[in-house]
Amino acid sequence: MPKTILVTGGAGFIGSAVVRELINSSEHTVINLDKLTYAGNLDSLTSVADNSRYYFLQSDITNAQQMTKILAEHQPDIVMHLAAESHVDRSIDGPADFIHTNIVGTYTLLEAARQYWSDLKTSNAVKAEGFRFHHISTDEVYGDLEGTDDLFTETTPYAPSSPYSASKASSDHLVRAWNRTFGLPVVITNCSNNYGPYHFPEKLIPLMIVNALAGKPLPVYGDGQQIRDWLYVEDHARALILVAQKGKLGETYNIGGHNEKANLEVVQTLCDLLQELVPQDANYRRLITFVTDRPGHDHRYAIDASKIQTELGWTPAETFETGLRKTVQWYLNNKPWWQKVQDGSYRGERLGIGA
Repeated sequence: MPKTILVTGGAGFIGSAVVRELINSSEHTVINLDKLTYAGNLDSLTSVADNSRYYFLQSDITNAQQMTKILAEHQPDIVMHLAAESHVDRSIDGPADFIHTNIVGTYTLLEAARQYWSDLKTSNAVKAEGFRFHHISTDEVYGDLEGTDDLFTETTPYAPSSPYSASKASSDHLVRAWNRTFGLPVVITNCSNNYGPYHFPEKLIPLMIVNALAGKPLPVYGDGQQIRDWLYVEDHARALILVAQKGKLGETYNIGGHNEKANLEVVQTLCDLLQELVPQDANYRRLITFVTDRPGHDHRYAIDASKIQTELGWTPAETFETGLRKTVQWYLNNKPWWQKVQDGSYRGERLGIGA
């Protein structure tokens, strides 16, 4: 049965992938609520912007009055909460925005959702029974994995290292508290590093692609041996929609790509792909430049995604090799998108030095 789904942060990287997937692969109505900060980009949604089931609202999740009004007017069946400040380096330079958006914003939205759900129980008991609040988070809340064979599970204790991950850990705790104390029907997901089309070029993979094409240095933090589990964003979007609709209330689901790679290996692989697709006399690897490491940089993240596979039947469709090739090809075919982004607030400068 078609539902109305409110997606916060729907103009962001992961949010826009969720919106596109919902519009293209379902009959659901999608309300995209986004503040349109530097990382919000409606150009990522041009393919669905004219769809009769898609609506965009520019608003701030920290505005309690607006959140209450939007929920009451649009009557969503599901809230998918992705709106967040998400870049670790920016959180080192300026933690305040992360505290305000990720903690205060999540609290504000939870309270608006609780009031909306409470009112529904009086006005529409059937709709209230089916209501869900899906909070989307990160594997960075778990901190650093010590052993080479260890994996993050849904019961791994929280040990965030950066202002960003601490703010996300705080928001996770708030969501669980609203479930435990007030009975708000929630599900939570924690994902590994996403990559793919429409990724704002301050993150590792898109930054390396656009820098390489411009002949600029490819900055690798420290020795480049930090390990991340890489998840293709469209695989993640499918997983999020599945959890939002069929995940067990009160539960957490970890979502990973089963693709552990050291950062240096990722950059080298990108260089070799670009050399194949846009050959130069000298290999792009010559541009790799080792720079001072990020303060408090976690060494390894890795997700155990067996729970979502066993309970909901989700597995990633893309390997790292197939997903990375699709990503590079997309950036080559969509230069106007990222060139327009670079004309704005971010021009590839180093962030998060911690000075």
